[in-house]
Amino acid sequence: MNTLGVFLLLMILVALGYAWSCAVYPYRPCRSCRGVGQFRSPFLRAIRLCRRCGGTGRTLRAGRRAYNAAVRARRAIRRSQGR
Repeated sequence: MNTLGVFLLLMILVALGYAWSCAVYPYRPCRSCRGVGQFRSPFLRAIRLCRRCGGTGRTLRAGRRAYNAAVRARRAIRRSQGR
């Protein structure tokens, strides 16, 4: 096998590994609140929820977001064909 073949095989394995990882673990910790889901006010110590994650502390990973968009597009196409 030449170097290009090994490189392509490695890239395919990495892509499959990432796809598996997104299927098993679709969420990651929120970047804004670091997975906590809330912020504390510096003065009154009041708690407010994170806007980005809605207080859950988790956001969808990029690969899972792309997969969900592909599934929605496929469903829309099939629905428009009358199936």
